[in-house]
Amino acid sequence: MSLRENGNLPRLLVIGARGFLGCFVSHRGSSCYEVVKADRTHAGYETDVVIDVADAASVRAGIDSVRPDAVALLAAVSDIDRCQREPGLAVAVNVHGAEEVASACARIGARLLFTSTGAVFDGRKHGYSEEDAVSPLSVYGETKAQAEKVVRALVPSALVLRVPLVLGRSGRAGSNSLLDSMMRRWSAGEVVSASTLESRNPVDAGTLSQWMLELLTDECNRGIFHAGATDTMTRYDIVRAYADCLHIPEQLMRAEREQPPGRAPRGLHHLLLTSKISAVCATPVPSCKEVIERSLNEVAEGSL
Repeated sequence: MSLRENGNLPRLLVIGARGFLGCFVSHRGSSCYEVVKADRTHAGYETDVVIDVADAASVRAGIDSVRPDAVALLAAVSDIDRCQREPGLAVAVNVHGAEEVASACARIGARLLFTSTGAVFDGRKHGYSEEDAVSPLSVYGETKAQAEKVVRALVPSALVLRVPLVLGRSGRAGSNSLLDSMMRRWSAGEVVSASTLESRNPVDAGTLSQWMLELLTDECNRGIFHAGATDTMTRYDIVRAYADCLHIPEQLMRAEREQPPGRAPRGLHHLLLTSKISAVCATPVPSCKEVIERSLNEVAEGSL
């Protein structure tokens, strides 16, 4: 993406900048963009503009005030169980919110990157490419699948980045970081449970944010891309790997060998094949071992 006419860096609007991935994208993006951080409130975090994606007027006003060259839409209701309990909220944020942002981007000619999920697949096969038909099991997966269609219809040049599981540390309290949550629970002497049945090819937030910036910068990139590691781990093996690195005692881990009642359905095997993203991005696809190490060492608001 080229410089603006006045010689300034192109402007990147990060919607959902308060989330731990948003922190990473905002920090790393500052080297090649004028980053504008947006979230649904100013409370508790430094944001430049308030944009509540569930409020159409807020989206239009916020994007019109910023006039970005590119938008990274990270805001979503990503708690899969909450989406199952509150489908109306999930649709309002994940589908209608994405539609409003895409409409605004189309109106002003801004480039758009939309983050999606491996949950658009049912997890019944080993390895999904970008061309595989979606088959979501949960409300969350269904809303993301619907949003993908809406975004691509409104902004044909949009980037849709599907991610199976993002790992990293936010460096602040109250984030949506899985690793931060586990570390807080272990610090309090609580047991962390994880499934031995579900396997994912996770990616660390640092690598993912770098891929996002590389995809956005080259305007030849468009369509769906899959992100993730070269190999897979079960959720329980991920917990064990972190526990080993942090010297957590065995009694603070529990293996779940069947799905607990009341949870949203989850696919068993979400291996997203990454040959397409590796062909266009300079940042190499990491192994799960590298993802675990990087996610422990990188902190979103610290020195990355």
